[in-house]
Amino acid sequence: MRPHVQKSKRQSGRLTVFKGREAKLNKTIFQILAVKGPRAICALLEEIRRQRGLSETREGVLRRRVNALERLDYLMRVGTTKTRRGYDTPLYDLTPRAELAMALTTTDLDKFVKEAGYHRLISMLDALKSS
Repeated sequence: MRPHVQKSKRQSGRLTVFKGREAKLNKTIFQILAVKGPRAICALLEEIRRQRGLSETREGVLRRRVNALERLDYLMRVGTTKTRRGYDTPLYDLTPRAELAMALTTTDLDKFVKEAGYHRLISMLDALKSS
């Protein structure tokens, strides 16, 4: 009788920021900030509620998600703006880490390896080796 060998789970190419329950909201936050630029949470919420499947998003949920992404260094505060009630509220924008995460999810790495010139391949290899 053969001993039971547990197969390891196949590693996915997706980044953890785009996995799990928060994936859709994270991706939407990143896309809005990439296209529209820095936004306050209330402005972000207005944009998010226009998205299909996210119309019921509550402000508290978004606030927790933005704070978590800031702790993980995907978002940063870039200034403040006045709210309608006259309070200062922070403006959030993407960090280079978030921009890279978005670029990696939209890049076909197989195609990149096959078609990129040696200069780009060496630059990418150097960047990956130094991390």
